[in-house]
Amino acid sequence: MTWQQQLITILVVILGTVATRFTPYLVFSETRPIPPVIKYLGKVLAPAVFGLLVVYCLRNVSVTGGSHGVPELVSLLVVTGLYVWKRDMLVPMAGGTLCYMVLIHLM
Repeated sequence: MTWQQQLITILVVILGTVATRFTPYLVFSETRPIPPVIKYLGKVLAPAVFGLLVVYCLRNVSVTGGSHGVPELVSLLVVTGLYVWKRDMLVPMAGGTLCYMVLIHLM
């Protein structure tokens, strides 16, 4: 990419980030109540995204070859255990990633 294309790409990314950060404050003012559908989406969207990520991450796991899916299964159990214990999203993501990286380097 030329430096002009790089600059345009950076500016578009900045614009997209700023737009997604400020749009909710412009659309949903403090004086109007939040619509029920938005409240519903706020409640169910994060678990749905994590469910999608689990399916995406486990889609190519082969239980018949290699490590037989043991690193993936152990890491999935670590993520589940950490989430049940801490009720936080960041700790299980970091713990599961760390566990998986250690296991694939050891096996």
